[in-house]
Amino acid sequence: MQETGNKNLILDISFQFALKIIAYVESLEQKHKYVVAKQLLRSGTSIGANIREAQHAESRPDFIHKLKIAAKEAEETVYWLLLCKNANGYKNDCDHLIEDCKSISRIISRIIASTKQNIVRKN
Repeated sequence: MQETGNKNLILDISFQFALKIIAYVESLEQKHKYVVAKQLLRSGTSIGANIREAQHAESRPDFIHKLKIAAKEAEETVYWLLLCKNANGYKNDCDHLIEDCKSISRIISRIIASTKQNIVRKN
């Protein structure tokens, strides 16, 4: 588990997702699917890294910007997972990872929308 002092659901979920991605990538590498594995590892672990970075944003707009980067990484991750699912010779059992990633995207979108509403209310 993470080293966070207080409970943060999106941090925990994205961290656990990154661990799942690492395990999945290792199985791809056993099949010598290095190019896709490398791309998937980068985007899949970057989601949580950007969410964690957002926790120390300099401002609310900076927080939103970092979460938008995490959302883009999630979309890229879904792309690579869909390639794995549909390409011959790949480890195709990744539906659970696709659903997990889409769930993370939805949570990120709600956080962004909520943060934007709070900015508008304060002005």
